Amino acid sequence: MMKVDEAAEILWQSLQSGAHPPARLRQQLTLTEAYQVQLEVLARWVATGEKHAGWKIGGTSPTARQMLGVQEPLYGYLLASRCFPDNHTFQHAQLTKPLIESELCITVGERLHGPGVTREQVLDAVAAVAPAFEIAEMRSEMASDVPLVVADNVAQWGYVVGGEITPYPRALDLAAIIAEMRKNGEVTQKVKGQEVIDDQLLSIAALANHLAQYGLALEAGQRILTGSMTRPVPITKGDRWETLFVGVGRVAAAFV
Repeated sequence: MMKVDEAAEILWQSLQSGAHPPARLRQQLTLTEAYQVQLEVLARWVATGEKHAGWKIGGTSPTARQMLGVQEPLYGYLLASRCFPDNHTFQHAQLTKPLIESELCITVGERLHGPGVTREQVLDAVAAVAPAFEIAEMRSEMASDVPLVVADNVAQWGYVVGGEITPYPRALDLAAIIAEMRKNGEVTQKVKGQEVIDDQLLSIAALANHLAQYGLALEAGQRILTGSMTRPVPITKGDRWETLFVGVGRVAAAFV
């Protein structure tokens, strides 16, 4: 098997050229090694001046995990330069096989260091919640090589964050939130949280405990994309997408 530092160098070089993930890494990594590669690549981004803004959680429904052939959610990092404001207009030609997902973005106000972080500790630590889109790029067949997908940051490309509610409303019933997604004004999906996604606060606790394996923690101020409530949908040129999260707010983005 390939060494982690060698794999990180190969992936980093491919990221710089825009030709990722590289074929040389296919079927070369275990899941543990993939996370080590992912974090080494994140360290290289930070060394170039990028700001590490937080984390994303993927595979947050039984259906998604079954599709990927995994038992647990998958995790990736967020860069501040890939955060876009509500109603942002993107150039579709700059994206590779883009998909859009409707998610909640939760900001932690206090440091959470695992192992052993609980849902109640997360509830005490969160500072804000906002409607969001994740923009993913299908750079490879995800189910065919999950470790490579993890090393390549779980298809993350960017994210759009709407208006925040702060302080976080402790009484907010995440399971009861309805997400209504519209494409060019027409409703395409309407779902209720408890029917389609894991408990987002439990997912954040699991993320904190996952990071502890690598000597990391959720740091105050970091944002977390907590998983898609809607099915991932391909983005086509000319699309305008909008999702209303009842009780939280709405987020919109256009692609020209």
